[in-house]
Amino acid sequence: MEEELGMENIEQRVLLLGLYKKEDSETFNDILGVMEQSRVFTKKVGKKYLKNLKELNYITDDGFTMIGLAKAKEVEQEFKI
Repeated sequence: MEEELGMENIEQRVLLLGLYKKEDSETFNDILGVMEQSRVFTKKVGKKYLKNLKELNYITDDGFTMIGLAKAKEVEQEFKI
């Protein structure tokens, strides 16, 4: 089954939020591991999502872009009650 890579994909939004909320000592790869352990998605799928977030210019290799920060804050608001 082909994964949807748009930002309407809930798994990708959860990943973006997880990356945004990560501790300073954690890497993006650490967050992928957490997502895999939580059975949100596999690491292979998570790497596709990371690649897509980079293509959307939301993240760089080790941080967020200004656009990515704005999107992450938007996603955070979606998940607040």
